[in-house]
Amino acid sequence: MPQTMAANALENLPLSVDPRFIPADRADPNDASQVVSLNPATGQPLAGVKLDGATQLDQAIERAKAAFLRWRLVPAPERGEVVRRIGHALREHKDSLGALVSMEVGKIRSEGLGEVQETIDIADYAVGLSRMIGGRTIPSERADHRLFEQWQPLGPIGVITAFNFPNAVWGWNAMVAAVCGDTVVWKPSLMAPLTAIATNAIADRVAADMGHEGLFNLVIGTDEVVGKPMVADARLPLISATGSTSMGRAVGQVVAGRLGKCLLELGGNNAVIVEPDADVDLAVPALLFAAVGTAGQRCTTTRRLIAHESIVEPLLEKLVDAYERAPIGDPLDDKTLVGPLIHQQAGEAFDAAIAEAKAQGGTVLVGGDRAEVSLGGCYVRPTIIRAPASNSLPIAQHETFAPIMYAFSYRDLDEAIAINNGVAHGLSSAIMTAGVQASERFLSPAGSDCGIANVNIGTSGAEIGGAFGGEKDTGGGREAGSDSWKAYMRRQTCTINYGDSLRLAQGVQFG
Repeated sequence: MPQTMAANALENLPLSVDPRFIPADRADPNDASQVVSLNPATGQPLAGVKLDGATQLDQAIERAKAAFLRWRLVPAPERGEVVRRIGHALREHKDSLGALVSMEVGKIRSEGLGEVQETIDIADYAVGLSRMIGGRTIPSERADHRLFEQWQPLGPIGVITAFNFPNAVWGWNAMVAAVCGDTVVWKPSLMAPLTAIATNAIADRVAADMGHEGLFNLVIGTDEVVGKPMVADARLPLISATGSTSMGRAVGQVVAGRLGKCLLELGGNNAVIVEPDADVDLAVPALLFAAVGTAGQRCTTTRRLIAHESIVEPLLEKLVDAYERAPIGDPLDDKTLVGPLIHQQAGEAFDAAIAEAKAQGGTVLVGGDRAEVSLGGCYVRPTIIRAPASNSLPIAQHETFAPIMYAFSYRDLDEAIAINNGVAHGLSSAIMTAGVQASERFLSPAGSDCGIANVNIGTSGAEIGGAFGGEKDTGGGREAGSDSWKAYMRRQTCTINYGDSLRLAQGVQFG
């Protein structure tokens, strides 16, 4: 679907029904009361959105709070049926919604569609979860007593999402929270408000048609007017926030100050270790996608290659060849593998990182400059920078949201694991090896310190069935599968005395 046909996707989505929506021909970037969503591929406006203020935030939270009081009493399997139908509605809109993701944040079409599929998948997962949420029975030390745990709905959940996953991260939170009995107040990135409007409208309409209004609420506003008050609001017992580490620290401090709960998904500085026995034909495409996918604008992007000294040079030759052949351009062209950066500021950060790496002794093997694409957006060439022989490259300690991969070499696996762990973030990691010993050492307590550790695949492209999240400066949060649902509920320990006398624990005698 070329850019000239992309506008058709907008017409197939419920955008104009939202009173905040402003058509492109009336959008004004100089009007402080609105935000204009720009297509990063072209730099042209897609549409405008009227910004919400403190009043709209309060109304959204009150609406979510009132809906929660009703929704928490709905049986979990019935809540699952609502989510099942939302998943079906997303399937019907997948092509248009995926195209909108591509238009609004610059993902190639396959990734845009994949993101919507991820929300569909988490909806399916949540439907099954709605019949599986349970507690545990615990042996009681007292005769004629039953001791058990159960999980109760938590309340309205505040969800703050970043631009790079404008649909799926909301899905991870909203679909699971819904079957847990919670409602949602969503603040999306101001760089992707249209995807948020369309996504929330689809879910809200399905729920309302089934008699459950107010489950999904959307507030589009600035950090100062909407974001900070939302984080500080005690009516939202959980804040799930995705973004930078600095943002996460600020959110965590405020939420902790009011004794709320926080789920933080922050930055990543991810590495792939390549052992001498690795299958190079497997490693090259895995590294290429993980380092270049979404133009390096994923928290799970591979930013560091750690290759054994015996294979580093031939591996880099193959990677350079693959990088040079990766098509750059229109993200809606099926031949494109590398789309634009989100905006010019991201391009400037790319330029600054390249300059700093060179000053620190790094050698640019491929890329390192802007790509000339006639569409008008900010395009860069995916870059590999070889660290000096000393392996000292301080810039590699920092996350740059762009397709830059720093290449290091090592002599033994312990050294490689130390390099992998030697950064502030701890999100994703991987090792490419044919050896059981190496893979098991990497996965051992003395191995990777990241929340995600893969063998013979890259660092990005996680499935929804596992818990997603990381350690250290990545925030410690977990979303999506496994037991991540527990973050959206409150645990309750219950004791029932079905006897005819009062027995105290620990053998205490009283009276």
